[in-house]
Amino acid sequence: MKVFTTQPGVQFYTGNMLRDVRGKAGAVYSRHSGFCLETQHFPDSPNREDFPPCVFGPGKNYAEKSVFAFEIE
Repeated sequence: MKVFTTQPGVQFYTGNMLRDVRGKAGAVYSRHSGFCLETQHFPDSPNREDFPPCVFGPGKNYAEKSVFAFEIE
């Protein structure tokens, strides 16, 4: 899997805390059953001058793009 984004950061979450969560079609998800890649600005960006700005106001356009690509070899 490849991730391309215009966002400056990626937050990685794991399924380490899942405890037999029921999903679609009766699937049951337990610990380590999944992960999430969430493209976003860096945490604490509004308070850090050394991080890219993330505060937008009225009249400003906001657009970001994330592409998740999967390859099968």
